[in-house]
Amino acid sequence: MKFKPLALIISIAITLSIGALGGLATTQSVKTWYPTLNKPSFNPPNWLFGPVWTSLYILIGVAAYLVWMKRDKIVHFPRTVAIYFIQLILNLGWSFIFFYQHEIGFALAEILMLLTVIILNAVMFYRIDKRAGLIFIPYILWVSFASFLTYNIFILN
Repeated sequence: MKFKPLALIISIAITLSIGALGGLATTQSVKTWYPTLNKPSFNPPNWLFGPVWTSLYILIGVAAYLVWMKRDKIVHFPRTVAIYFIQLILNLGWSFIFFYQHEIGFALAEILMLLTVIILNAVMFYRIDKRAGLIFIPYILWVSFASFLTYNIFILN
């Protein structure tokens, strides 16, 4: 498998672009609405979210690149791509539902769907390239934490 830097850059750019769109949905609410919410004691400081998500989007892009490099050997490549993009769309959707629409309960339901699809995506990627599946572990852990945080914010508000 020959390294293809442009393909890697494109894979990472796609995920970072999704992250940037989600960031647009959060920008105003992080300053106005979000501070007014009751949050649990383990709520991370706001400055932590940007670096964590940026790192995760880069990892997600690397995983997609590893799978893309083996696309000719994947029997159900279109299904793999569909699951990948569904989790990215659900990821983006959570930001809009929570921060733009201020629908905490709906955001909780949505993030649980997101977590399910991320796990499915990780398993599919693992079967294609073990590294790609394992790269999803920090993403699964963070979204699990974000789900628990969303649940607590929902209960407190």
